[in-house]
Amino acid sequence: MIKNNRYSKRVCVFFLVLIAGQIGASLAVHGESPADAVPRVAVDRETLCGIGRGRRCDIDLAIERGLFETGLRPQFPEGLECRGIDEAWAISYTHKRDRENYHGGIDMPAPFGTPIIAAAAGMVIAKFSGERSYRGIEVILRHTPEDTGLPFWIYTQYAHFDEMPDVQIGQRVRRGEILGPTGNSGIAPSRRRSGRERRPAIHFAVWFSTSPHYYVGARKVIPLKGQWMDPNALYRKSTMFDSRSLEALPEAEKQVAIPVMLEDGTILPAESKLVWPYRCAR
Repeated sequence: MIKNNRYSKRVCVFFLVLIAGQIGASLAVHGESPADAVPRVAVDRETLCGIGRGRRCDIDLAIERGLFETGLRPQFPEGLECRGIDEAWAISYTHKRDRENYHGGIDMPAPFGTPIIAAAAGMVIAKFSGERSYRGIEVILRHTPEDTGLPFWIYTQYAHFDEMPDVQIGQRVRRGEILGPTGNSGIAPSRRRSGRERRPAIHFAVWFSTSPHYYVGARKVIPLKGQWMDPNALYRKSTMFDSRSLEALPEAEKQVAIPVMLEDGTILPAESKLVWPYRCAR
């Protein structure tokens, strides 16, 4: 009996050390406070697979969490030149991969060096160099409900930077603050097949959750209870973000009025807490 108790204590200590080590590793790499960051063991497998989409994961778990086309389209203010989408939300990427897959964001082409800006005020929670990632150099922000005016925790992902952005983990950024320059970093599978280089663009993705907690892995951020969001939906004046409800909207409601920042820093409309991740020109 005494031996069993000692064994149980050792097992408990082992797991406590393991969990602490996972938190410590995350802090060492990413520099984030442990207040809301959690170890991998805290995230259920369905969320890990649904958001992370690892090679051993069933794509149906991502689809269940909203990774499918909704039909939403951006509508920019009249009289402005804004950067539109050339690769839409949740389109099939199976022909670009070696397994069934769908686009987890929207892509907007822009010349090299074009400033990518924060879609809302928030905190930098991860930066990845992306040598082995299709997304390349990326930054992920977390936005509180106060940051966006929405009743969820929002996570925005900005990828394909030309160089690592000069923002720090744990740093607060302002709505419309420049994060870094547009590039074409990341693995480009189409280049192997066609000989063409990836065009410079931003890959912009959004997740939402009722929980403030998240896990930062080697190349991914997984919000607890996370759901995929069509990035166009972020700008709807609504709290309905789930893809199933958005897909069911009448066609007339699928055109989304986009709030923007102009090159001189003007926000249209002025009261908006959200902006498109590229500035528009008059």
